[in-house]
Amino acid sequence: MERLSQLPSFQKSSLLQQALTHRSHVNENPGLEDNERLEFLGDAVLNFVSGNFLFWRYPDQPEGKLTALRSQLVDQTQLAKFAIALDLGSQMRLGKGADQDGGRTNPNLLSSAFEAVIGAYFLDCNDVARVQQYVEPFFESVCDRQTASATINFKSQFQEWALANGSDNPHYVILSESGPDHDKKFLAEVQVSGKAYGRGVGNKKQEAEKNAAKAALEKLGLM
Repeated sequence: MERLSQLPSFQKSSLLQQALTHRSHVNENPGLEDNERLEFLGDAVLNFVSGNFLFWRYPDQPEGKLTALRSQLVDQTQLAKFAIALDLGSQMRLGKGADQDGGRTNPNLLSSAFEAVIGAYFLDCNDVARVQQYVEPFFESVCDRQTASATINFKSQFQEWALANGSDNPHYVILSESGPDHDKKFLAEVQVSGKAYGRGVGNKKQEAEKNAAKAALEKLGLM
């Protein structure tokens, strides 16, 4: 992600400074503004920009698939990776306690900082097209890697769906195993709050669980 290592150019540097200011720093330096309102705005902007990006990039994909892809682009883990590419960790203004507790490498703080930077940039330029021009290469890099690897984390996608719908984390159960030791077959079922959503078979437990998650996503119309 080397080509994405530059922060956008700000007319008002104070907005960028606020975007990088965590509330723990404000607690120790009263009178400053933290980045939480900018984080709120950035989250909304990123959801729109990512939705628009995916809508045009994948014209043949159904709504459910686009929703799953968007959740991958803007989830905490991915946004934290974008923040790391920009070296936001070293630039964040943290309180001493948050700094000592590893705040500069904390995925939650990093992803929040990235959202805040995007919110601040939108306010600074007042032009969603410029925000799109800046952000979309980040999204492209993710999609390019997914295309190159042809790997989809079905378990992660299903977990995101479950949590987004107010449910518990998925629970995987191995219902049976059969065959000789050199050619085992496992049957897995994925459950959420005691309800079965999908079953899958594999030569390893992990493969069976992955296929169960895939079956659940297909059942929900997300594949």
